[in-house]
Amino acid sequence: MRALIAFAAVAMLAGLIPAAGDAPDFNTYFVDETLRVDYFHVGHAAEELVTLDRVYRQGIWAGSRTHLIDPFNTGNYYVKVYDAVSGLLIYSKGFDSYFGEYKTTGPAGEGVRRTYHETALFPCPRQKVRFTLEVRGRDRSLRPLFAAEIDPAAVTVDRTPPAADATVVEAQISGDPHGCVDIVVLGDGYTAAETDKFRADLRRFVDVFFSLEPYKSHRDWFNFRGVLRPSADSGCDEPSRGVWRRNALGASFDSLGLDRYMLTEENRAVRDTAAHVPYDAILIMVNQTRYGGGGIYNFFCTFTSDNQWHAYLLLHEFGHSFAGLADEYYTSAVVYNDFYPAGVEPTEPNITALLDPARLKWADCVTPGTAVPTPWEKAAYDALAAAGQKARGELDARIAQAMRDGAPADEVSRLKAEAERQSKESSDKMDAFLAASAFAGKVGAFEGAGYASQGLYRPMLDCLMFSKGDKAFCKVCERAVLRVMEHYRE
Repeated sequence: MRALIAFAAVAMLAGLIPAAGDAPDFNTYFVDETLRVDYFHVGHAAEELVTLDRVYRQGIWAGSRTHLIDPFNTGNYYVKVYDAVSGLLIYSKGFDSYFGEYKTTGPAGEGVRRTYHETALFPCPRQKVRFTLEVRGRDRSLRPLFAAEIDPAAVTVDRTPPAADATVVEAQISGDPHGCVDIVVLGDGYTAAETDKFRADLRRFVDVFFSLEPYKSHRDWFNFRGVLRPSADSGCDEPSRGVWRRNALGASFDSLGLDRYMLTEENRAVRDTAAHVPYDAILIMVNQTRYGGGGIYNFFCTFTSDNQWHAYLLLHEFGHSFAGLADEYYTSAVVYNDFYPAGVEPTEPNITALLDPARLKWADCVTPGTAVPTPWEKAAYDALAAAGQKARGELDARIAQAMRDGAPADEVSRLKAEAERQSKESSDKMDAFLAASAFAGKVGAFEGAGYASQGLYRPMLDCLMFSKGDKAFCKVCERAVLRVMEHYRE
């Protein structure tokens, strides 16, 4: 740890961290390949450590060759790569992680250790580099977490090509990967007999993706490829419902103990599958009818293929994983404790603690004449939301109990249909309430965001990141997404 702190201090004193606009030259420091660094992230709320697993050289570099230093200051972690000889920072990227979420949960707070497998990708260096990871403290400042010297020419660097066990589908190719946003859609819970369904679902979700701005107006900025490694079983695990499936990528409901949260802890399988194509972002499309998904910034996102909210799931979760957008809702159940510490400004672009209203991070977007903070009909909304959450929770519990007890299929189907109907009715009521507000369509600072009823604020009454349904990003979220899209361009 002392060596890492000394290294960072020397680099800063020597002026070896590039100034804005003074990017490292790609061809000087890198070759056009991807270096994949796998590591284990271990600990609990008060303990955190990293150990290396394996280093790989894989395929061409999919990212920009000009935008190598992350300008966004978003994410609870940062990977930073320094040239080992000069000490110059030659690559950086902010991200979040599964472990980072786990350490805010109750078990982590009680000292229960967990281990998660994670991956960092960056262009393959020409010579030795110092690979570092940094983590944010409660004050959101970055501090050293891990450092190791990596030699891309070492005999231990794995150069094994991807296994020939996957179907690759080029759904949309707009141009050179270096100048486009390259998205890989991985299928999970699709059997070999369901390969045609995977292809059809992929085409359907590409169309869904481009129905939303700012993607719609910049379709030619994106490449979409699908990769399927068939699963032995159709679907995915639903532990609280007593359902277990042999799915290739390990997607599962009940992640971190929340029934609708669907993630995978099989990171190696995910990365081995994605390695068949160049990629900047990973989407995991799970062959399931149930509502569920998740998104972790610059890590991956998941969504189910056949729920009535399938479009919302894809677009909302990708907002997290691609642009680092925060959840703006605050009435739904979550498992986090103190996810956003009081009195500290979040790094996400679409929520604020409003510590200094005169310096609101989206001040230039505020509708003229709108007060900051912005008064709205919050108490009435909260009452509606509470009623909907109560009904949903009761139905979900009945479904889970019926399935664990082996209830007749028609009874389970009836309960599931009732849950879907109730979900749509509740959503329609909430949409109508928000649309009738005097503040609908205005940008201000509306209290209630980031899982907190008080102390955090969102830019607009409603947004794709606030409530489910066929809706747009708010103006602040749309701008944030566009800025990230531009970062992947040459």
